Amino acid sequence: MADLGQALIEIEVAYALPNVQTVIALNVPPGTTARQAIVLSNIRALHPEIDPDSASLGIFGRRVRNNAVVHAHDRIEIYRPLIADPKRARRGRAGKAVTRR
Repeated sequence: MADLGQALIEIEVAYALPNVQTVIALNVPPGTTARQAIVLSNIRALHPEIDPDSASLGIFGRRVRNNAVVHAHDRIEIYRPLIADPKRARRGRAGKAVTRR
């Protein structure tokens, strides 16, 4: 992390479940990584299932590594593991649509 004497930047850390979304706004030093932002947000107090070391992360819908440096006004998104393979689910829906005709 960068020197704490520098001006802080404002970011958000977001995590969504099917029925609830948690967004935590916080100020961090420039040079903070996405992983460090998750730890600093203390989001694990609300969602202990989040592992900052192995979580899939994104910034505004674009996948990033957990060592990506965040910038002012970034929203760090913590992604949940997929329950079903999206390609397989899409093929299944397409197959059902064809048989209905």
